[in-house]
Amino acid sequence: PVFASAAERRHFQAWLDAMGARMAAFLPEPLAREDLLRTVWYESRRAGLDVALVLGLIQVESAFRKYAISSASARGYMQVMPFWTRVIGDGDDAKLFHMQTNIRFGCVILRHYLDAERGDLFMALGRYNGSRGQAAVPGRGAWPRASAGCSTPDP
Repeated sequence: PVFASAAERRHFQAWLDAMGARMAAFLPEPLAREDLLRTVWYESRRAGLDVALVLGLIQVESAFRKYAISSASARGYMQVMPFWTRVIGDGDDAKLFHMQTNIRFGCVILRHYLDAERGDLFMALGRYNGSRGQAAVPGRGAWPRASAGCSTPDP
């Protein structure tokens, strides 16, 4: 990422270090952890989503497993359904196991549902999860918000 100041860069690095330590149980390999965190940070901000929300969603949907496949055939970190590759991609559902593609698609889909539900996060998460009306991310509080000690960096 590009930052406007050295302070913003330090803030991002502190967040990256803190989140990396928290994720060690899920992804023991440091470079894989950092790559995932940088991708989630970039793609969530690109879609106008809270980084903590996206991390919470990934934790609930796949437990940070890149090759997770649900009983409904949802795939990857963000459990994207294969039909989405025909709607917003090139139709190649094998790409859902590519980290950046999966996280980008997941963020775009969640943004779409948030817009469709006029910002109602509960309903948008229900749509994302395929069970409109059920909270899809009950453990979202596991990832700190800007007000917590380890905040998500601002742009």
